[in-house]
Amino acid sequence: MGEKPKSAGVWPTVKPFVNGGCSGMLATCVIQPIDMIKVRIQLGQGSAAEVTKNMLKNDGVGAFYKGLSAGLLRQATYTTARLGSFRILTNKAIEANDGKPLPLYQKALCGLTAGAIGACVGSPADLALIRMQADATLPLAQRRNYTNAFHALYRIVADEGVLALWKGAGPTVVRAMALNMGMLASYDQSVEFFKDNLGFGEASTVVGASTVSGFFAAACSLPFDYVKTQIQKMQPDAQGKYPYTGSLDCTMKTLKAGGPFKFYTGFPVYCVRIAPHVMMTWIFLNQIQKLEKSVGL
Repeated sequence: MGEKPKSAGVWPTVKPFVNGGCSGMLATCVIQPIDMIKVRIQLGQGSAAEVTKNMLKNDGVGAFYKGLSAGLLRQATYTTARLGSFRILTNKAIEANDGKPLPLYQKALCGLTAGAIGACVGSPADLALIRMQADATLPLAQRRNYTNAFHALYRIVADEGVLALWKGAGPTVVRAMALNMGMLASYDQSVEFFKDNLGFGEASTVVGASTVSGFFAAACSLPFDYVKTQIQKMQPDAQGKYPYTGSLDCTMKTLKAGGPFKFYTGFPVYCVRIAPHVMMTWIFLNQIQKLEKSVGL
């Protein structure tokens, strides 16, 4: 009687959140250097090899992990919330469905909801991350010079008020809903497909499904990401007017200027950025779950 009932309490509820957060943070540690190199390539500092060589020569290994605190904080909030709530939502839906696998649209709905929950929780860290990454590109007079994620959050609250932490949260939430619908629903669906229809083993199922998941996460979210970035980085002109009044305005102006494919500007680069993180997150999540099983958690 001593130990058993405890596991029925908090742990099963907390577990998907802990696992989600850990796998997201591990994935970030792997992807962060790649992300850093990508930013430098976009700023026109040469090819991947040149950028890597110069960063190592001038700034040492630490340069690859600039802004890691904000990235990890974002995973600890956003990925914890979205992966945890997705598991809980799908488990509830499967119960309601008499234990049968869910149809794709129900998984998509769970993914949408989980994405929205995650983005609301993670929006402040996301804002800090974007501002820290964009800081280097601003003229010296306009730089915000945050030392780390918590300093950024503190300064944003002090200078602009608490609600400023959710600045641009509208587009962030919509993008997260699209990304997580693509990522979470396609992963669960692919696992079923690879396992049951193609008879894949465990390792190849996880790698295959996480690849599919990464692609759909990128494809569903890039248009929203494009709008979100435009909104978050816009500066007022001399008269204090902003180029866009909001997301919808930005969407309409972009459509007018470049047509629907304008939203898919840089899709291969975006795919290379989003997909590996999604894949890493799933692979780490799978390993963490295996480890817990072997320890009996």
